Amino acid sequence: MIELTKVVKFLDAELRTTEIPDYPGAHNGLQVENVGKVSRVACAVDASLPVIEKAVDAGADLLLVHHGLFWQGVRPLTGPVYRKFRLALENNLAIYSSHLPLDLHPELGNNVKLARATGLGEGEAFFDWKGVQLGRRMISEDTVGNLQKTLQKVLGGPVLLRGHPEASAGTVGVITGGAGSEVEAVAKEGIDTFITGEGPHWSYPLAEELGLTVLYGGHYATETFGVRALTTLLESTFGLPGVFLDHPTGL
Repeated sequence: MIELTKVVKFLDAELRTTEIPDYPGAHNGLQVENVGKVSRVACAVDASLPVIEKAVDAGADLLLVHHGLFWQGVRPLTGPVYRKFRLALENNLAIYSSHLPLDLHPELGNNVKLARATGLGEGEAFFDWKGVQLGRRMISEDTVGNLQKTLQKVLGGPVLLRGHPEASAGTVGVITGGAGSEVEAVAKEGIDTFITGEGPHWSYPLAEELGLTVLYGGHYATETFGVRALTTLLESTFGLPGVFLDHPTGL
């Protein structure tokens, strides 16, 4: 049994939780506390009701997530929102969320983990947003088609290609999740091939007009890496057993 405050302090320091800016609904850090001890960790992409149910069934007393409880803003504690909080509180489940701090972490982050898993290496940080670098940039000598096939193996699902399979991947930018809306800004950074999770419909025709190759791997699929790595880190640091709760959205 490890003190929750000790684990939270460690996570906050490792992720630079208070230093990294984020979207208003992120509320990075400890979102729900328990009675003060941690013996088993679960991790997942989203703090949804089914995920919290799975965490309780797994006997976890700490749930690490990438998308926390407050993405939709302030909402009445009724219906499924009430059930989520009640389930966590009644079962002594603490919930810790890390969004952009986990995305851009140079070792544990979704971006660098995906880039390494795809064989691109870790590259360098790029794409400034409020003073932090959100993504990773590297050079690839492979074709876009081969990169697409590798991504599909790594992510375990389809990867939508906007571009020509025979083209050289060239300078590759990786920003996981919903960064497809940034295709114009990414193109201005000199990126030839952009790997992301998802984007709005208009991102595809705009990328086509810009001559930017885009590989859409799915928001969920591109963001399982960070929480897994974070759980492994807690296991090696504190001896806390951990489990990944897979609950894909298909998006």
